[in-house]
Amino acid sequence: MIDMTAAAAGTFATALAWLLVRHWLRLPVPHSQNTHEHARRVPATGPLAALLGPLCAARPGKSGVQLLHDGPQSLAVRLLLIRKASVCIDVQYYIWRDDVAGGLLLDALEAAADRGVQVRLLLDDFGTTGLDARLMHLDSHPGIAVRLVNPFRLRRPKLLNLLFDFSRLNRRMHNKGLVVDGVAAVIGGRNIGDEYFDAGHAELVTDLDVLAIGAIVAAVDADFDSYWHCAAAYPLASIVRPQSRSPAAPSGTALRARYESAAASDAVRALMDETSDFEWADVCIMSDPPGKLLGVAAPSDLLLPKLLAALSPISRRLVLVSAYFVPMAEGIRLLADLAARGVQVDVLTNSLRSGNVVVVHAGYAPLRRRLLAAGVRLWEMKGSGAGRVRLGLVPRRLRRNGSSASFFRTSASALHAKTFIADGTSLFVGSVNFDPRSWRLNTEVGFLIAAPALAARLEAELDAALPEFAWSLRLEDGQLAWDSKPERLDAEPGTAAWQRAAIWLVGRLPFAWML
Repeated sequence: MIDMTAAAAGTFATALAWLLVRHWLRLPVPHSQNTHEHARRVPATGPLAALLGPLCAARPGKSGVQLLHDGPQSLAVRLLLIRKASVCIDVQYYIWRDDVAGGLLLDALEAAADRGVQVRLLLDDFGTTGLDARLMHLDSHPGIAVRLVNPFRLRRPKLLNLLFDFSRLNRRMHNKGLVVDGVAAVIGGRNIGDEYFDAGHAELVTDLDVLAIGAIVAAVDADFDSYWHCAAAYPLASIVRPQSRSPAAPSGTALRARYESAAASDAVRALMDETSDFEWADVCIMSDPPGKLLGVAAPSDLLLPKLLAALSPISRRLVLVSAYFVPMAEGIRLLADLAARGVQVDVLTNSLRSGNVVVVHAGYAPLRRRLLAAGVRLWEMKGSGAGRVRLGLVPRRLRRNGSSASFFRTSASALHAKTFIADGTSLFVGSVNFDPRSWRLNTEVGFLIAAPALAARLEAELDAALPEFAWSLRLEDGQLAWDSKPERLDAEPGTAAWQRAAIWLVGRLPFAWML
């Protein structure tokens, strides 16, 4: 009897402790804490408006867009925009690394605030590791407000929070965007970190952003506002305690100097000083509602169903580039139906060798035979080691200055881009992967661009590059084969038998809905 009573008391104490910890880690609704708010915005009249205003005035009602393939160039564009800001900067990202690129951009934002620019920095807390001290320093500036989306109450180790608040923390803000002075925006697949911008980085990824000016920018800023004021966005000071240590001093002096040199070059300014630098088109922003972060958004309001509906009139070809590709039953059905209607469907995703999330590949791998049998063409990126293909999408002046951009780079170890090209006439570029996480759990954003010339060029360049940079998958007597001239492989490239067995096993575990 004594032993049973002691056991019951121990169980009760354990349960009570668990409930107390769970209660402590759960967060309150934050709106009463929103004390660090900016005043109403005013029209921009500074250097950026002077640079871009005449270009937009020449194409009233249209949006000017250009694709940013090249990592260093994409960072340089962001720095140039921030350094020319005179009114306001809105920044929204999923991951912000505590590295050279991350530190350089935070320095640029602080310098902008010192000039009187109003800065709002909205970060998903999953990707802020190591930044608490620096973010608190920024948030103390009267011109900067920092908020964290779906934050972790316990700062270290963060993942321990998942044991007590998993359903909330499993939903993340995957959006990536920058809006400056209400006249220019950058939206796309890149997070902030050296692996997205440093051409020599060991983990360099292939990615894609869009620089946009003109009519679409106001809609991007309005979308940011909806996230900034949503119930999942918490003022930093309500989550992070004052830091006893100062922010770390900048490191990576040589790399930082290269970034600075690129941002100051005439070639970067030449990307946006003429009307002909941009494709002028009808552009719309497609975004998940912020309520998705709390699990309260209606399925009909989500981004991916709307995007697929917009692409449904496809009659000739769909090119789908998705770093993480786990189509599940509904996605397979959609792609198979397109193929059955005579649409050529090409999908580029990561191979096991180039991918950085093994469980995602394990979710995708068992679906390959069904997709190929349905007539879908699959391509898997090889990773680093292939040659380099240049894309013909770089404005004239930048070419003359000897620079170039390429969708695929020699040193790129993984694919991170997310884009759809429909019938060579329109394209979508954003943060959306074709997987359950993008579909149901994370919030996403992107541009749907009706620009036939741009879409056709990107499609043609991918067609030219894929045979060199990716394996083409085929079914031979029911077995998978990987082709890339002059190679032909009968097993998963770059793997041993035990690794393939592990992938087979992981792919049969019941968590595909979270991938």
